[in-house]
Amino acid sequence: MSNLIDIQSQIEKLQKQASDIRTREFDKTVQDIVAKMQAFGITLKDIQTAGSRNAKSTKGRGKGKTAAKAPAAKLRKSGASATVAPKYRGPNGEVWSGRGLTPKWLAALIAQGKQKEQFAIQP
Repeated sequence: MSNLIDIQSQIEKLQKQASDIRTREFDKTVQDIVAKMQAFGITLKDIQTAGSRNAKSTKGRGKGKTAAKAPAAKLRKSGASATVAPKYRGPNGEVWSGRGLTPKWLAALIAQGKQKEQFAIQP
């Protein structure tokens, strides 16, 4: 029977192998996705739109009932949009209104130990 040290050594070796495989497959997967996007003419906006459509929930709506329309929903339906001024600006010019999910660029900076307020746009 193997002892704890042998098992931990095996785990470490397997984790490194998994990391190497993940790195190789990640690059290949990204290349495959880019090729398919180019072949079908898909843009990042298309993907973001599809993601937001799939995230919408109909939870709580009974059969045959319609939810009350909010003013923002009316604006979207008519093609107009309410623009919110950006509240944060990233080092590469990225902007975020402060609404919705924290964007990846800001989450990465926060993970590096920076404060969200450091990127606040001063009025």
